[in-house]
Amino acid sequence: MSPPDPGIAAQADGCRILHLGLGSFHRAHQAWYLNRLPAVADPRWVLAGGNLRPDGENLLRALAAQGGEYTLETVAPNGERTYERIRSIGTVIQWDPGLRQMIELGAQAQTRIISFTVTEAGYHLNNQDGLDLASRELASDLGGNSCNTIYGAVAAILAQRMARNGGAVTLLNCDNLRSNGDRFRRWLLAFLAHQGNESLRDWVDTQVSCPNSMVDRITPRPVPALHERVLAATGIRDEAPVMSEAYMQWVIEDRFPAGRPAWEQAGVTMVHDVMPYEEAKIRILNGSHSCIAWAGSLRGHGYIHEAVADPVVRQLAFDYISDEVIPCLQPSPLNLGAYRDIVLQRFGNPFIEDSLERVAADSFAKLPGYIVPTMRERLGR
Repeated sequence: MSPPDPGIAAQADGCRILHLGLGSFHRAHQAWYLNRLPAVADPRWVLAGGNLRPDGENLLRALAAQGGEYTLETVAPNGERTYERIRSIGTVIQWDPGLRQMIELGAQAQTRIISFTVTEAGYHLNNQDGLDLASRELASDLGGNSCNTIYGAVAAILAQRMARNGGAVTLLNCDNLRSNGDRFRRWLLAFLAHQGNESLRDWVDTQVSCPNSMVDRITPRPVPALHERVLAATGIRDEAPVMSEAYMQWVIEDRFPAGRPAWEQAGVTMVHDVMPYEEAKIRILNGSHSCIAWAGSLRGHGYIHEAVADPVVRQLAFDYISDEVIPCLQPSPLNLGAYRDIVLQRFGNPFIEDSLERVAADSFAKLPGYIVPTMRERLGR
């Protein structure tokens, strides 16, 4: 399929992006970019979002009570804090076990893009980069008894979309996975094959695009003090604020058969090949982030900036990037040494207060993507 112009005519109620995983990172990153568009280019696109699991119900209720609005605090390396009201989320989907409203919205033709952030562990993979069929949640979804996983949820949405002739749609992976779109497509098709759902597999082959993307913005878990800072700075008592560093990046492969926002006018890099950007980001930033979290924890630190300020930990990260990672990435269109220095500067921002516990979470799931490829290449295996 050849993608239409990004300015594809909207239906009366506009164009929708349905996002699965309405957490802090999405609200500081993808929602921020879409929030920029009405001011610079394209007011027609709106977000609807919800979660696949019930553990974020308090946040969803708070967002719904605020009409989907919330405050984003950004913190520069010099400590300067800025506050911005984000209004791009038009619909907050409250969780229910069958994900009924999520499936309903995803099946509608005005939903042109279904994006998701479920973190690395949410893909239920085995050591061969295939589906972990021993996973209880995955087995339940394969049996058609639940929508606990990203595959079960997406399959249910697409089945309804196919039944209603909802038309082509893009599945946009926004997690830190190498070749995330291509691999998700393969995992989804494998899920449908295990279900024996050949008709939906055939429909996905012709109607669904899965572009690769690379995302980047450090977003720690919100702390109670954030609510007080937002109130003091804006006068708004916000029950769902989020904070992040000032730096951000989003690189997307431009394959959207049902149209897309004019993201490039909000600072997104639209490309034909994401690989050079994501390899540098995953290996240099994500890999060293985990290394710093592990080493910093062993040396008794609590936050990333504390670990980076430790000369032993910083030198370990610097040497790992310089001696092991950068040689694997050459040749590159990027200045990898400069990128390394920017990454370490960002990690050293004392005002972000990103905990080692958060970064080290799901380390077992992160190792195969962040660290193992570099180890294998340097060992010649």
